[in-house]
Amino acid sequence: MAKDGQDGRVGRDGRGGQDGQDAPGGQDGRDRRDGRDVQDGRDAPVSARKADRGRARPTCPVDRAADGTWQVHDFAVARALLRGPGTVQAGLGVETVEKLPPRVRRPVLYRDGPEHREHRRQTTRYFTPRRVDEHYRELMVRIAEEQLAVLRAAGEAPLSDLAFGLAVGVVSEVVGLRYSRPGLRRRLERFFPEKFGEPGLTSVRGLYWLVRQNTNWLRIHLADVRPAVRAHRGRAHDDLISHLIAEGCSDVEILGECLTFAAAGMVTTREFVCLAAWHLFTDAGLRAHYRSADEAERLAVLQELLRLEPVIGRLRRRATEPVELPCPDGPVTVCPGEYVEVHLDDANADPKAVGEDPLLVRPERAEAVGAGLSFGDGPHRCPGAHIALLETDVFLSRLFALDGVRMNGAPRVAFQEAIDGYEIRGLTVALPRAGRG
Repeated sequence: MAKDGQDGRVGRDGRGGQDGQDAPGGQDGRDRRDGRDVQDGRDAPVSARKADRGRARPTCPVDRAADGTWQVHDFAVARALLRGPGTVQAGLGVETVEKLPPRVRRPVLYRDGPEHREHRRQTTRYFTPRRVDEHYRELMVRIAEEQLAVLRAAGEAPLSDLAFGLAVGVVSEVVGLRYSRPGLRRRLERFFPEKFGEPGLTSVRGLYWLVRQNTNWLRIHLADVRPAVRAHRGRAHDDLISHLIAEGCSDVEILGECLTFAAAGMVTTREFVCLAAWHLFTDAGLRAHYRSADEAERLAVLQELLRLEPVIGRLRRRATEPVELPCPDGPVTVCPGEYVEVHLDDANADPKAVGEDPLLVRPERAEAVGAGLSFGDGPHRCPGAHIALLETDVFLSRLFALDGVRMNGAPRVAFQEAIDGYEIRGLTVALPRAGRG
């Protein structure tokens, strides 16, 4: 696992950094030449990753874990699996959702097949680049300025708080949660804590988490979803909640969809904003490029950072029919009922797909590969990809335009085991006294 930003990581220009300051490569006692480590007389690729998941680089495109789960590390194999038939969603809490009564419609994240495709077809219009630009850009600018006003007033602030305020405001508008009682952000923070426990009936700890999660569901339903549904039933809006009402969804089903979008659009965006800012603070060359670039070039930087550092590290699928995966010694067959895990961080660093030095930041490669598989692919590709990238750029371009903005201290990295997703905490941004007020 990453050592809280103090292992001499290097960026696109071979520089590392601590405490928001740029520092020359070689802090960890290694000689660096042309972006490569020299250890024991051998060259080894340097990694610019800050959220290092601690796994060794794969030696095979497909292998099998001790529990029998197939693991995919190759970009082409992963993309073909995600785009092709024969698998359904697994992980991401699907086991809990499957316990719901049959009459309750599952959130779109947990559906597959024709029903899922039809839902995505009908809701695609809410997430097109044109709609995002025309309907949400002004909103993003307003919310970003509100968060930066908090920073200016206090002089310093945790970036995760500012980023979460941004993401909550934007996604709430897209979904239709604009009638919430005060405290939505706090309710969501309780629903998505830094550390999860396993709900259950056989231990005190399990009972605690069972009661806690049910209480948090109820709070969000009463304070956020129910007021929104009532308002939308009184007057239709052009948003997701109105669409769900028109489809005949119950309040419980709408709650499930809203929480799914909260996890996908709020929590992950918060982490990526922090991760991207960390890179920019500690890489002078990348920061200068980002500050001087136009929007298209800035988005390329963000896509490249997301390719290198996917927020979710692992996607899980269950085979419903025989699925062939190619291997050097010939294809292997995943049998029905078996599980496959796509390791996104490995696939996104496949040099065959993304080019040379896949663990370094090269914004120019975004034109060909974008963010890689960081938003998934196939039927379940994240529909809000453009929203997440644009709101991140709207916020960060304004943050780094502030005179003297700096990062205080070294952030810490933790991981959510279920999805191998990183969490960046302790990244505090600060302004000089002259920049406050």
